[in-house]
Amino acid sequence: MPNSRSELILGGQKSGKSRRAELLARDWLAQSPAHNAMLIATAQPWDGEMRERIARHQRDRAERVPGLQSLEEPRDLAAALATHSTAHTLVVVDCLTLWLTNWLMPAGDEALDLRQKQALALDWKAQAAHFLIAIEQAPGPVVLVGNEIGLGVIPMGREVRAFVDALGVLNQQVAQACERVTLMAAGLPLTLKEPLR
Repeated sequence: MPNSRSELILGGQKSGKSRRAELLARDWLAQSPAHNAMLIATAQPWDGEMRERIARHQRDRAERVPGLQSLEEPRDLAAALATHSTAHTLVVVDCLTLWLTNWLMPAGDEALDLRQKQALALDWKAQAAHFLIAIEQAPGPVVLVGNEIGLGVIPMGREVRAFVDALGVLNQQVAQACERVTLMAAGLPLTLKEPLR
């Protein structure tokens, strides 16, 4: 990783976010035979289209970065990062947006009553706080991928607006915790924050 221990990569859908994270993992693996790379995936196969999308991403990753190990963890990113981060292991988390979705808009949430949804929101805030600490305490490099969705039309519906707000706050908090922040557009990186030299 160029002069940084942690990087947040933001962008829209198909902007090149995951590809950049994979390239950073590939470069890390190429630097030393002692290096490892681990992808923590947050996506869940809610339906047939999502199952196919996940399978396609797995196939593509295996071709582009054969040494990249993977783990599925839809909710407890703090524990997963603490468990798998070592001085010789680069950890990629892809993606923060789906992680937030798993907490605030989980599949089947229409069956939850208001009290259950409020409890999930409180659990989410605690989990996010633990995750920010885990980023800062990670002994090895960390690459985090997330969507920037706040640039478009203001969404209809209270829950969707609350989600967009929560994602914006999460992106700001993670950006503060990371040494480097990159915005991807059309496959091109724009550095928003970089380590002081």
